[in-house]
Order: sequence, then structure tokens, then C-alpha cells
Amino acid sequence: MNDPIDRIANVWGTRTPYATGADWPARVDEFIEDGTAPGEVDWVQSACVLCSNGCGMDIGVHDGRIVGVRGRSADRVNHGRLGPKGLFGWQANNSADRLTTPLIRRDGTLTPATWDDAMELIAERSRLVLDEQGPLGMAFYSSGQLFLEDYYTLALVVRGGIGTPHLDGNTRLCTATSDFALKETFGTDGAPGSLTDFDTCDALFAIGHNMPETHTVLWSRVLDRLHGPDRPRLVVVDPRRTKIAQEADVHLAIRNGTNLALLNGIQHELIENDLVDRAFVDAHTVGFDQLANTVAAYPPDRVAGICGVEADEIRAAARIIGSAERLVSTCLQGVYQSHQATASACQVNNINLLRGMIGKPGASVFQLNGQPTAQNTRETGANGDLTGMRNWQNPSHVEELAHLWNLDPAQIPSWSPPTHVMQMFRYAEEGSVRFLWIIGTNPAVSLPELHRIRSILQQERLFVVVSDPFRTETAQFADVVLPTAIWGEKTGTFTNHDRTVHLSEKAVDPPGEARSDMDILTDYADRLGLHDKDGRPLVKWRTPEECFAAFREATRGRPCDYSGLSYQKLRGAGGIQWPCTHDNPEGTERLYTDQVFNTQTEYCEDYGHDLLTGAAHERKDYADLQADGRAILKAAEFLPPHEPPDDDYPLLFTTGRTAYHFHTRTKTGRVAQLQAAAPTVWIEIGASDAEPLGITEGDLVRVESRRGKLEAKARVSDIRDGVVFAPFHYGYWDQDEADGDRPTAANELTSTEWDPVSKQPLFKVAAVRVHKVAEEQP
Repeated sequence: MNDPIDRIANVWGTRTPYATGADWPARVDEFIEDGTAPGEVDWVQSACVLCSNGCGMDIGVHDGRIVGVRGRSADRVNHGRLGPKGLFGWQANNSADRLTTPLIRRDGTLTPATWDDAMELIAERSRLVLDEQGPLGMAFYSSGQLFLEDYYTLALVVRGGIGTPHLDGNTRLCTATSDFALKETFGTDGAPGSLTDFDTCDALFAIGHNMPETHTVLWSRVLDRLHGPDRPRLVVVDPRRTKIAQEADVHLAIRNGTNLALLNGIQHELIENDLVDRAFVDAHTVGFDQLANTVAAYPPDRVAGICGVEADEIRAAARIIGSAERLVSTCLQGVYQSHQATASACQVNNINLLRGMIGKPGASVFQLNGQPTAQNTRETGANGDLTGMRNWQNPSHVEELAHLWNLDPAQIPSWSPPTHVMQMFRYAEEGSVRFLWIIGTNPAVSLPELHRIRSILQQERLFVVVSDPFRTETAQFADVVLPTAIWGEKTGTFTNHDRTVHLSEKAVDPPGEARSDMDILTDYADRLGLHDKDGRPLVKWRTPEECFAAFREATRGRPCDYSGLSYQKLRGAGGIQWPCTHDNPEGTERLYTDQVFNTQTEYCEDYGHDLLTGAAHERKDYADLQADGRAILKAAEFLPPHEPPDDDYPLLFTTGRTAYHFHTRTKTGRVAQLQAAAPTVWIEIGASDAEPLGITEGDLVRVESRRGKLEAKARVSDIRDGVVFAPFHYGYWDQDEADGDRPTAANELTSTEWDPVSKQPLFKVAAVRVHKVAEEQP
């Protein structure tokens, strides 16, 4: 069926309720721009790149131009549905302000240049830094929106060619904790479950996951279950009364920064009330005794005081979780970007393990992603991991990678953990990093404490390269800007948050002289003369399909095994889940169905960490656990956030998303329907906090932290007392002249602090104060 509903006013479309175990009914969503007849459109296979759900879609092309999209009804992820960003976001490809030629800064001004001049300048500055400072003077910071083929080329060039550990992706900001929590518990990355688990579960536990706004199509699926004949019970943890909270059986509106205390309290109740599958725990996990001892100190009455919720609500949530026959748990930024992120995410894993709810239909934990290709940054080694989910601490894994790349193992930086972006910017601030290439991301809006980020980017000693389809806030600081081809303008693959791999075909040519990131990086490697130990070019592929074939071999025998996949196999398919091998040619719906986890010392991707300090464990520490195929129950004590409210800054500030925008609106802000739906930033404040400040709906208010300020109109809501919210999408590229220099970026307020394990920055806990600036104007 087609959905005629206005998908801006009704984000999730028409309901198609279904029962437990039934197939989610198909519903094909389609949008073609006015003036184009459906019969004139040619359709090209792809998938959506505006959240991590990875919805299958076709791109509509007419006269060499993208004119629309439609959902793919046979796709396993979305059954034809598309969210508002998917339906309308493609129009950014046709934006009149796309970059079409390289830019070089001359006399302080970015001016058009040839590709040869731009790339030679980049290569020249790279050689200069390498000669003067060596590989540690070079840093690369990429996106969660490129394709697998772009990332793998980047990982090879940076780790294998230049030999620097300073490579990270902006996935560090959204889902690095997902990666680390999975490794801490299960030994390697990779979602254990399948999206079909939402079709069969009888209980859902969503903590810090505003599903209706962040994963609109996944919420459509859950909403159809909730409106079906045998509704699953739902527990939601969020300080805001979001759409998912409104549907909950129990909504725990906890204080920011208290996730770990709450999760310890729930585990206390499961153990205290004998709601643990002890046969499963004894046979398939290690660490139960330490966990039980830790959570024994978190009875509901104590946890209620820490979290600011009723003890009976905690007990009610635990009863739902503890009595479920098929439990699906999910978490996202409310856990990942908050205090004690990895420690908290591991407790979500623990809850499913205590219940024995893993590796079977309707029973899984989803450490979800936020960006469309976040999973690929991890698989390819373009962030804090080594290619193919290898362990940087394991010499045999490094040797495997060196053999694949035909390099000396010493060339691959494995003497310390890969450098996270917050540390990279600190090195740039201190002067040890002198070359920074930023690819497809906008840190001048998305990183915390923006005044500091701007000061780093504008240093004369730092040479900044930006690859982007648009002239972003970050591009304004660049010495060289390279115009890039984006989704729809190049061919490549990407993987969603339940390991589903899609192929996206090139539908149209990029505008002007724009190039794909893979082509740019290959050109860069050639100009630097990067080669393998036999003197051959380091990058041996020239097409995306050749790159995919090379990556496929790099994953053979590893957890993310692509060895059974090919472009030919993905063409026409409705998405295929890895591992896909000769023995499992149609992919693998669920991991750990045999209850054997990837915690063997020689096979695991990481040896784990102290969850409180972040100290990395060594091989001996890991071997001493004697996990050997059993999952690891990791315990942690709650610690309060480092910046609690006080008399000067009495409220807590948290950031988040809206369904209509993605990241810093580089694309969605250029789409009329989406921009009209959410044109400006806003401040959400509870009625009990607004009233004594004289704030009413629509008033202009100022929020101040110790680092900066934000001004926007107020929305008075039923958010919990003491909490203030703003979406983080808004920056300055399209600021109206009437606004002058009014600060509109939420990250003016956030702090330079990160989780000790995942190194993910904190965007959910900052002490602030609020003032009314002006009353609402009629």
C-alpha cells in the first residue's frame, strides 16, 4: 500500500498493526517532485543514509537528475517505509550551493582552484609535516556517512601508508560506546540480534533512546506492535516525556547522569527476586558473583534518591523486565553521551544476560548506532578499531593485517590505542598535530565547547583540509576545501545497526568537479608515493567494487565476515546480514544462537577495560577471566557527574535530536519540507522551572554554562524538573542577518569531557542557568 498521509505532520505514517510473530505488513512510501510523471522515472537501487536503520529505497532519476525516492517493499529492514528525512532529504543533492570545485585559501580568502593545485598543496604540506614531525604530526577525522569503500581506503592510507594512530570518525560522538560495550561483554563488536526481534518480543526496554525521533521507521515498526492485538510491555528511561515515553507502561524520568545507578537497581531487583536464569548464567557467563555483590548496594529506595524517581516505579520496571519471556533492550545517546557511558551500556547487556535473553527470536540487546554507516567505520578500522574487528593489542592480528596489506607489521601503529578525536584536537591545540584532514563532518558545530574548537581550527600552524559537499562552518576555517560526491552520486556499500549490508548504486553524476572520497584518497596516496614492501602502489584498487573485494578478504574468518558477499549478490537483494560466508550464503540473522560468545583470548577484539578509570587490560588480565566463549558480566559502582548543579548554575542541560534534521543540518537544512518543520533551535524547559523565571511559551531565553551561552525561544513542556533541553543540529551557516551574532549552537554550552572507556564526549550533563531575554513577539 502507499501512504497518502502528510509525512511532515504525521512523521510515522499510517498504522499497520500486527501480532506477535507475524510479518510486519509492507507499506511503500514514495515521493516524486512536482512536475515529474511517475512513468518518466528510472529507479536505481540504494538505501537511506539519514539514520542508522538503513532503510532500503530506490532513487528516482529523470534526465540525469534525482527527482524522488521510494521504499523497497521487499527490504528486510523497512518493508517499504521511509521516514521524513528519507522521503525528502535527497533534495539536498540538488541544492544550488553544492561545492563544485576545490578551494584554496589565498591571502585569507578561499578561492577556486584546480584539483591538481589543491592536491599538490595537500601532498606538499603532508610531506613537510612528515619530514619535520613524522606520522604523529598527521591526523584524520572522518564521518559516519561515507561508504565502506571510502572508509577502507582511508584506513589503509592512514594506518598502513602514513602510519599514524591519529584516525577517528565522528561516530566517536554518537556510538563509540556501542562498539566498546559490545566488546566488553561479548568479546567483539556486532549487534547480537535482528530487527525481526521487535516482531516477536513481549517486552521492550528502551533507555536513553528517543526512538520516534532518532529511528523513525524502527519506531513505526514498534508502534505497529504496540497497536497490535498482543501488545508488548514497554519500559522507557528518559528525562523527557517523549513520544515513546507516552506509550510506556513505565516511564522512568530519571535525572541526567544517573543511568548506572538505575541499571544497578534493576539488576538488584532481578537478583533479589530470583528473576535470573541461573542455568544460563552459570553455563554461559562469567562475573556473576562480583556483579551480585556490587548491585546488592542498590536497592530501589537508595536508587530512587539518586535518580529522582519513585522506588515503586523502579520495582515495576524490574517486574516487567523480569517476567518477560522475550525481552528486547535498546539504548542510544541518552546512555552513550552521558556520564559513565560504557559502564552503563554494559549493564544493559547484563540485564539481557541475567534473563538468558540472547541469541533467540525476540530476545536481544541492541547497542544501537546513530549514523547510517557508523558500523562500517568500525569494521574497516577507520575509527578506534583495526580492520576486520582485529585486536590492536594482539600481535598476530596486526601481522594478519600487515600480510593483507603487504606491509611490515611495524608500519601499522599498534604501540598504543588508536587516538580518539578529543585527544587529536588536544594535540592540535598543543601543536604536536600540524595537519588535520576533516572528511564529511562538521566539528565546528558538533564537538563540545565550540569556542575552543574554533580557536584550534583557526591556528595558523595547523593546516586544515576539509572534504565536504557544502561550505560548512568547519570549511570556513580550512586551508583547502575539496568538493565531494555523496550518496546517489557514487557506488558503494554500507551496513546498518543489525548488520544488514546494502548496495547503493550511482544514480547521477556529482555536480561540477566533485569526486568520491575513495577517489580523492587514492589520488592522495599516489601523490605521496605510498607503497607496499615490494614497491607497488599501496592502494591497489581503482573502483568501488575492487575495493569491496579487497575488504571482503580482509574480513574472512573474522566476526564481520563478508566473504560470501559481492556486488552481484547484493544487487536486487533486500539487504543481507553479516557474517555471510560459504557456509551461510544468505547471511546470519542472529549471533550467539549456540550461546558461544567471541571471548576467546586469541579471537577477541579487545582485552577490556576498567569501567571506572578506563585503564586498558592486558592479554594476561583477559585470559585470567577464563571467559573462553562465555559472555562477561561487568559490574561498576555509580559515581556522580563531575559538574552537578549548584547555586550559580542550578539546572542540568542535555542535547538531542528532532525527527526532521540530521546532525548539523548540512543536508536537511537545505530541504524545504524538513527545514520548514523545524526552522530554528529551541529551548525546552519544564513548567515548574519556567514559572519562577517568568518564562512562558515563545519567550526568547538565554541558557548559560561555564563555557558559553545559547539563545532561543522557549518551549514549556513536561520535561522533568531541573532539566533543560536543546537540539544540537543548529549552527550558523544559514543564520539570518536579523539574528546578528546570537549563539544558536547547543555545543556552545557542553564540556570537554569524555567517557573513560569509549572516549565518547558528554553531551547530556552540563550545569546551566536560564534567563528570559524578551517576551514572545506577536
